[in-house]
Amino acid sequence: MFNQLISLIFLLSITLNAALADSLNLGTTTLNGSFSQGGMVFGKTDPQNKVFLNNKDVRITPNGDFVFGFGRDAKDKSKLTIRQPNGQVLEKFFSVKKRDYNIQRVEGVPKRTVYPSKESLVRIKKETAQVKQARTTDSNLQHFLQTFQWPLIGNLTGFYGSQRFYNGEPGRPHYGIDIAAPTGTLVYAPVDATITLAHKDMFYSGGTLIMDHGYGISSTFIHLSELLVKVGDKVKQGDPVAKVGAGGRATGPHLDWRINWFKVRLDPQLLVPPMPK
Repeated sequence: MFNQLISLIFLLSITLNAALADSLNLGTTTLNGSFSQGGMVFGKTDPQNKVFLNNKDVRITPNGDFVFGFGRDAKDKSKLTIRQPNGQVLEKFFSVKKRDYNIQRVEGVPKRTVYPSKESLVRIKKETAQVKQARTTDSNLQHFLQTFQWPLIGNLTGFYGSQRFYNGEPGRPHYGIDIAAPTGTLVYAPVDATITLAHKDMFYSGGTLIMDHGYGISSTFIHLSELLVKVGDKVKQGDPVAKVGAGGRATGPHLDWRINWFKVRLDPQLLVPPMPK
């Protein structure tokens, strides 16, 4: 029985400091991307294989592509498991680079957004549920495989992972990147997408747009002054989808761009080249 088990399951365990690399190999499976907190990783494997990240199933496209990511406070070690059709199991343990985050202080935010009323809390709860629902989308779109581009060119004024204090009160960490631009400036789709949420005015985020790129990857644009698309619309990379605004909890016009892998919040800046001057 023991010998049969050994013949069915071949366990390969390798520890590698992936924080210093941008690619990994495990048998015929390859990984490329940012092995750090906030990073997105793209994989390629035999379509008949099963892939697991930290024992969580990761869906594979018919061509063998897959994607996953690491949150702001991801642990420093992760495990990738590949289960092959012949029963062999390959495992690789790798390091996830830890990042340091900035502390930012924002003054002049309206008190109603720092201390919401009971009525506002009801609205916030409803809107939060809408956003969470949109981010559970698990479509078969493969737009996440495209090369991401900046949705807006401008000065970067806020960064992923930073901890913000509003009027001296600690807020949640910032999970996007802020790009300053005048109200009404056009914002473009970073890759092809299907619109899964289009809300004109959410309490915290003002005009809010969520775009599905497939297999759990989504973009969120917030603080928008105008939406140019509606739920169900299909857009191409570079299509105008909204306009910059300062709605919700914002002190000036800018785009807050966020990327998710389902619930996991990723850093968009790791997916694009340096901001053009």
